[in-house]
Amino acid sequence: MAKFIDRYTYRVTWSEEDQEYVAMCAEFPSLSWLADTQEDALSGIRSLVKECLSDMEENGEPVPEPMATKKYSGKFMVRVPPETHRHLAVEAAEAGVSLNRLVASRLH
Repeated sequence: MAKFIDRYTYRVTWSEEDQEYVAMCAEFPSLSWLADTQEDALSGIRSLVKECLSDMEENGEPVPEPMATKKYSGKFMVRVPPETHRHLAVEAAEAGVSLNRLVASRLH
């Protein structure tokens, strides 16, 4: 199970409010771990995720798929106000590129 735990997406940042490092796991947004060092925070959240996974497996609950192993199509829909759509379409036309290429370059 240790290798599976390593496939999850972890982040460790400084919390000014707590005056400690806070570690989080994107696939388990309700979990976090505070510690004095980045290393201890990461170790703590990994242990917490491992414990949570064990509980989920024991109870027959579905386990979240790690973001790293998911397949992404490269397509998603974004709704914007009509004025924004018009502005981007004009900008794309003036640049001689498709609207898709303009927006993709902005997101990148």
